[in-house]
Amino acid sequence: MTRPPIEPFRIKSVEPIHLLPQELRIKKIAEAGYNIFKLRAEDVFVDLLTDSGTGAMSQKQWAGIMIGDESYAGARNWFHFEETIKDIFQKKYVLPCHQGRVAENILFSTILKKGDYVPNNTHFDTTRANAMHKGGLALDLPCPEEQSHDSDFPFKGNFDIAGLEALIKKVGPEKVPVVIITVTNNSVGGLAVSMANIAAVKQICSRYHIPLFFDAARYAENAWFIKKYEPGYADWTIKAIAQKMFSHADGVMMSAKKDGLANMGGFLTVNDEALAGKLKELLILIEGFPTYGGLNGRDLEAIAIGLKEALEEEYLNYRIGQIAYFGDLLRNAGFPIVTPTGGHAIFIDAGRLLPHIPPAQFQGQSLTVEFYRRGGVRAVEIGSLMFGGEDPNTGESLSPNRELVRLAVPRRVYSNSHLEYVADIARQINADKQNLRGYKISKAPMYLRHFTCELEEIVKNPAGAISA
Repeated sequence: MTRPPIEPFRIKSVEPIHLLPQELRIKKIAEAGYNIFKLRAEDVFVDLLTDSGTGAMSQKQWAGIMIGDESYAGARNWFHFEETIKDIFQKKYVLPCHQGRVAENILFSTILKKGDYVPNNTHFDTTRANAMHKGGLALDLPCPEEQSHDSDFPFKGNFDIAGLEALIKKVGPEKVPVVIITVTNNSVGGLAVSMANIAAVKQICSRYHIPLFFDAARYAENAWFIKKYEPGYADWTIKAIAQKMFSHADGVMMSAKKDGLANMGGFLTVNDEALAGKLKELLILIEGFPTYGGLNGRDLEAIAIGLKEALEEEYLNYRIGQIAYFGDLLRNAGFPIVTPTGGHAIFIDAGRLLPHIPPAQFQGQSLTVEFYRRGGVRAVEIGSLMFGGEDPNTGESLSPNRELVRLAVPRRVYSNSHLEYVADIARQINADKQNLRGYKISKAPMYLRHFTCELEEIVKNPAGAISA
């Protein structure tokens, strides 16, 4: 087993957490319609729902908050924010927004027409939903190596290069207004994209005059994997690798709630002056003035500091080492997981763990509910509940490649003891997995149904018929 990493920090402040009695947890999740998003956070013991905006900020970030300038226009924190983003992401124009999905909304509202295609190595939920909401067709083109469950190929987050070129030739470049690379590739296990793959995607985009954008939520973690596993980068700094990555891009969208180490915020940064002007007009309309974009001055300062701290190699060694340790713990508990482990989460293959539950009955959601009932642990399903249903633009049935459960670890929040506790709960679940049941949806919206839907547990009556 990988040795548990030592935290490169000391703890100054603590937040109490409490484990509710099991009978109360069973009641709470039923009252929430078996939807973990509807639980009160105070009723969760170890919260691994997301690493987005849930991290602990550093003393420098808290100090920066105290010098927040809340002027409406031209606050001093804006200039620090802008300078930092231009330095790391290598683009001319910066537009702040209150989180990453607003960057997606602004971009797609500006460049996307109904019937356009948006290829991505793999869209995450809000990116896909924003593209679909504007009438676009969101296509996932992960690399072929991603299909191998057990290989340790370090760059399973890569784009399918041949698939991308084939798509462009088939539909025509005029129907592809943008290509997006998500780093790291969240939906396939938080796995990295290599520099060579990024360069190959850029080469195709340049040939067909298609802009290349990044979803850069976990850019620093991706750069760490390039440094560790891609030949030629071992002696580079993380910052230099990041700058090289973004030199291939025409624009970048980012939720700063991940590798910005902040609790709120995001941005969109581009090189094209005309595009920047159109984006800025929409930003003013729906978010705020271009020097704050829906954020407080103190938020801008915390993000500027956090973007730099995320590039520190000592921090990244700990961060990614903790994820690897967590993966070893869950494997030893008998859980099949996506390998190799990525930068921010462990992805359990619920389809392999619970083959007695049909995929249509949401294997991942069954496991997610059981984590909470057994141990007060909140995880999230990434499978047929999150990505299934019908495409509202085509009516086609949507089906993910795998039924996964993600345990996302907030940055600088939980100790190794917390992760060991989660692994103990996993061991209990594994011993009793045949008794887990499937679920069916009783109420759901059109978009992003996993956030607000309600479910019912499926049971079999003595005659064998299925009922809720």
